[in-house]
Amino acid sequence: MNVIQKGKYLWLLILSLILVSNYMLYQTAVGAEVLPPETNPVVLGSLIDLVIIGPLFFMLYRKKFSIKTAVLFAAAGCIIARLLIPSHLLGPYATITWVGIGAEAALVLFELLFVIAFFRYLPNIIQKVKTSALPVIFSFPKAVDHYVKNNPIIHVICSEFLVFYYALFTWKKTPPNGITLHKKSNFIAFQIMMIHAIIVETLAIHWWLHEKSIVISIILLILNIYSVIFLIASIQSIRLNPIYTDEKALYVSFGILKRVKINFQDIESIVEDPVVLKSKLEKDTIDFIAKDFEQVYPDMILKMKNPVKATLFMGIQKEYSKIAIKSDDPEKLKAVIFAK
Repeated sequence: MNVIQKGKYLWLLILSLILVSNYMLYQTAVGAEVLPPETNPVVLGSLIDLVIIGPLFFMLYRKKFSIKTAVLFAAAGCIIARLLIPSHLLGPYATITWVGIGAEAALVLFELLFVIAFFRYLPNIIQKVKTSALPVIFSFPKAVDHYVKNNPIIHVICSEFLVFYYALFTWKKTPPNGITLHKKSNFIAFQIMMIHAIIVETLAIHWWLHEKSIVISIILLILNIYSVIFLIASIQSIRLNPIYTDEKALYVSFGILKRVKINFQDIESIVEDPVVLKSKLEKDTIDFIAKDFEQVYPDMILKMKNPVKATLFMGIQKEYSKIAIKSDDPEKLKAVIFAK
């Protein structure tokens, strides 16, 4: 672990110490004994810890700095303060925490406006998807970004739309011709096995758990139903989305789990050295490999001139400098890349 990585976890450790020390101070018998008769300075110090210092360390840990993020974490600190600090001690500073909670509510309302805009433009989004030559897994997020501002909540909603679309509305579609990633693996068989296991577990445990705790049994049932829907969507999205190419780019997806657009002109080189391919993938590498019952390795690693942005589960976006691919026809894929 390098120095930068160690520093990253140092911030997280300090943040943990802040939370633990404040919890012990206000929620344990030990804290009650050490609190002085005049508690206002101590409470003020705790508020500074939770509203200013804590959020700062968390942003240092995540390496993300913005006004919106600072306000969001400071508001979260206000909420934590109200939960940790007894009301009779917090009294003189209650207004500060309510301002923070109000800011949190304003941010939630602001995010809700994006959700409303998404549903308002949904008919236009669907129409744009129908006229696009790209596969739905790429054209739908692109259409959403065209009509609705890029936003993490919208990314999550977009991801969930794709899950239910592929699970429920794609059964009559025929897989298009193209270079696939899954046919020479046991990936789909493993997914089907997982679905079978979840159904058996639900039937076996649900009724017994229902007698013990209705709430837990219902929550577990909902989670299991969603898990089955997600696995079905994963199977369908992989079947229906082989590698797609146009004149400018390569569109690679591993179902709803991850996808990336690779511009041909941004590919610096193709790594085919067996030693490198069988080595552990570096952190700046995203892989498109159908996991099997045995260890599998990529056929090639595309080294990019500049990092490319990939979309992961729940719409999370992350940049990678290398892309590892194991396809069912590596020679054909390599020929396509060289031709472009």
